[in-house]
Amino acid sequence: MDTLLDTHAAIWFFEDDKRFSKSAKEVISDLNNMIYISIASLWEIAIKLSTGKLEFDGGIDGFIEAAHKNEFILLEISPKHIKTVAALPFIHRDPFDRIIIAQAMVEDMIIMTTDDNIAKYNVNHIW
Repeated sequence: MDTLLDTHAAIWFFEDDKRFSKSAKEVISDLNNMIYISIASLWEIAIKLSTGKLEFDGGIDGFIEAAHKNEFILLEISPKHIKTVAALPFIHRDPFDRIIIAQAMVEDMIIMTTDDNIAKYNVNHIW
């Protein structure tokens, strides 16, 4: 199963946060599943780190290192993803979540998230 982590899901997983569900951990630990993190999440984290809204051990380099260490795949943003964002209904206002939704639709992935607004789109999601 190809799974795209929402930004908060990736952070919670890397930080072993108690909010990260047992079932989500099982999805990630299943070697049959491919786990992806959007480049948009890196961008979002970089912004939050620079504004002081987020702290992550090692900063953005630490986050990228954690992704590589866990063998997560960084998903680039393509023109097809951008075109899909343009066609999305304006339910979710967060631009980072909108591109993650579009990427999951285009790439036929499941989004791992707790965000109820993502569930309002025609996209598979789990938690």
